[in-house]
Amino acid sequence: MGYYHKLVNNQTSIAPLVVFRMIFGIMMALSAVRFWVNGWVDSQFVQPKFFFHYFGFSWVEPLGEKGMYIIFFIMIFSAIGIALGAFYRISALLYFLTFTYVELIDLTNYLNHYYFVSLMAFIMIFLPAHRRFSIDVYRNPETYRKYVSAWTINIVRAQLGIVYFYAGVAKINADWLLNAQPLRLWLASRADLFLVGPLLKYKWVAFAFSWIGCIYDLFIPFFLCIKKYRGFAYFLVVAFHVMTAALFPIGMFPYIMILSTLIFFSDQFHEKIILFLSRFFSSENLSMQVNRGQINSIPQQLMRLSFGLFLFVQVIFPFRYALYGGELFWTEQGFRFSWRVMLMEKSGSATFYVLNPETDHKIEVNNRDFLTPLQEKMMATQPDMILQYAHYLKSVFEEKGVKNPEVYIDSHVSLNGRASQPFIDPTIDLTKLEDTFAPKTWILPFKG
Repeated sequence: MGYYHKLVNNQTSIAPLVVFRMIFGIMMALSAVRFWVNGWVDSQFVQPKFFFHYFGFSWVEPLGEKGMYIIFFIMIFSAIGIALGAFYRISALLYFLTFTYVELIDLTNYLNHYYFVSLMAFIMIFLPAHRRFSIDVYRNPETYRKYVSAWTINIVRAQLGIVYFYAGVAKINADWLLNAQPLRLWLASRADLFLVGPLLKYKWVAFAFSWIGCIYDLFIPFFLCIKKYRGFAYFLVVAFHVMTAALFPIGMFPYIMILSTLIFFSDQFHEKIILFLSRFFSSENLSMQVNRGQINSIPQQLMRLSFGLFLFVQVIFPFRYALYGGELFWTEQGFRFSWRVMLMEKSGSATFYVLNPETDHKIEVNNRDFLTPLQEKMMATQPDMILQYAHYLKSVFEEKGVKNPEVYIDSHVSLNGRASQPFIDPTIDLTKLEDTFAPKTWILPFKG
């Protein structure tokens, strides 16, 4: 009970939460600006004719060119609001809603770190991260707090720990540990890199990276929690993510993780950061001695219980794949939202045929007439996206006057360097199927 009290109810310095708030807000603002500057708002949310939806979110649609740029404008400024602690609750809520809305528009764009950002943005709404060194405190000094309940900081640490640990658990599979796949494929393709490139073509390097990556993910959150090893653990965090950023084009995620894991450091470490920043941005009299008592109100108790349930769901949710048969990487049933980071190289081809049952005339579909190159690539290897696209083709041909068109597919997929195999049953009319949580029996068996 004493350990529980220390982790949840113990009063501790708010400094780590304040520094994390600034880091999170700045990194999210930069990410959104980067997205805008690179033209991805237009290429991913304006140009496509069709959007793939997450299960249950088919009602989420883009708002058109002006609407999408307004959404990103709100996203950027709400992230800045989080960083500055300006109208914090409103800023955090707006950022969560706009970011999550954008990610729900098209399943094509799914990445584990986008899921992480949505979860963290949701958590931030409820944390008192604006109670010190913020514009909100400058506006109303009575909101200042020097201490908060430990759970408000440990919930962020727990979320980061789950990302790391489950990424390690996911790496405990034959392809990753016994075949060094897909790293053998990816590293060999980077043999042109300066200095280290020639080494990347050797199998032993891929095996070393695979095993080190698995061990790192499994144990790094625990070592970050231990003061004695924290400095060395953080050195490994920086080295690991810098190397990942150099080898693979995964955007801002490595830098987000490098800075976010600073929250594992001591209160004194974060106090020094705030004192340093206060030389340039003074939002409060840091000598103020305002000590509030521990909050024991019913809403706070409900919040702790709610976040306990939130973490429990995250702990069990990645294991839902066990409810399905077959090879997880092949069927991808239970693959998303489970921190399976960079575990497979999957490529495929998908040729669709639309049959007019009245004339028995079959038409081969040119996917580029309806999908962007990225959408076509992602759809070809993901069964639920294949099914959505088949239903879309049915509606397109119905508009052209074809009654009850049938849609079939000839598809082949290669997984982690293996020879291409038939993927979806070509004899099934996909328009007769509906996407559900039930096992997808129309996916052909994986032959290994």
